[in-house]
Amino acid sequence: MNNAVQQPVIELYNPDVYAAAVPHEAMRWLRDNAPVYWHPHPDGGGFWVISRHADVMAVSRDHKTFSAERGFVMVDELPPAILDQTRNQLLGMDPPRHGPLRRVVIERFTQRMMEQLEPRVRGITRGILANARERGDCDFVYDIAGKLPTAVICSMMGVPENMWEQIREWSDHSTSATDPDIGCTPEQQQQSSLDMGMYGYSLAAERKGKGGDDLISLLINVEVDGHTVTEAEFASLFVQITVAGNETTRAMISTGMHELLQRPELLATLAADTSALPLAVEEMLRWSSPLHHFRRTATRDTVLHGQHIREGDRVLMLYTSANFDERVFRDPMNFDIRRSPNPHLAFGHGIHLCLGANLARLEARVFFEELFGTVGRIEETAAPARIRSNLVNGFKRMPVRVSPA
Repeated sequence: MNNAVQQPVIELYNPDVYAAAVPHEAMRWLRDNAPVYWHPHPDGGGFWVISRHADVMAVSRDHKTFSAERGFVMVDELPPAILDQTRNQLLGMDPPRHGPLRRVVIERFTQRMMEQLEPRVRGITRGILANARERGDCDFVYDIAGKLPTAVICSMMGVPENMWEQIREWSDHSTSATDPDIGCTPEQQQQSSLDMGMYGYSLAAERKGKGGDDLISLLINVEVDGHTVTEAEFASLFVQITVAGNETTRAMISTGMHELLQRPELLATLAADTSALPLAVEEMLRWSSPLHHFRRTATRDTVLHGQHIREGDRVLMLYTSANFDERVFRDPMNFDIRRSPNPHLAFGHGIHLCLGANLARLEARVFFEELFGTVGRIEETAAPARIRSNLVNGFKRMPVRVSPA
């Protein structure tokens, strides 16, 4: 341990910390001095913080020692009824339950499916940008970046358009309840999760045994390895897919846009050569790290970097730190749109790698292609405001002025 470096204040639970800025200094100190760090929790217990890229990958892969199912993926302990629900989400499943259901879902997110989906994503994007050009002054987060993933995932699932705003509200309550401008009480948060699950259940029951090529019909009527998705399983899947489809892409596009606006030369480079977008999108993902962490629960006593982790301990994989690990990324505090290789962990790692990773990449690439083609100028009219959350990493407001090309 390097005792020569003074320890900064290590506070990674309090949402107020993240509302100000990502605590990069504290994370860097942890990577260098305490890569497995015991952090107190307000409930009187605590959790282990895993801050290095290699260790986050190792914990992600070792599902026998570090369970997603035992305590789900949030740092806070969940009420038993809610925890039972989460165990039907792929995020909250361990093998062997995890494999067959993931194969059912992953077949619907293949590269071929993404290619077929691109015209729809492009059409949705054009409509959103046309509306922004007409309005001129708007909020980039909700009026532009947030509308795209909601529209795409809801249209893929055949959710009626008059429910899209409700889906987004439920999603925000699920992940950003600690922000006074977005969130709600713990009771309302639980109710939103239940309401979203029940709505997903009703859609699945409505389409079970019938034809249809929307995502819900495809998932509820397909069999893989003798397993057919039940309505109850789909209800949990619906929550996972819609929440993940909303939050992360919105955060990544908003953060990416903000960073480009701070660096006009990079914005001009991409506008002149959109073939550079795929690498730029990967850097936006690394930089934005849309989720700060996911949790695992130790299933047995183990040792990591000399620290004795006991069965039942909470273990936090700190993606925001891993994505800025100097052991992996050269000059990580430099926003480098040509960074390659870029083995970021914005989508997680291992068996729980994000199902919608390719969809998010598609949405971001198409969004910026259309933006550069149809928008003459975009400028921030006030400083953006960050979400008060220790889970979701991103902006809640980003006032901009949009001008036609």
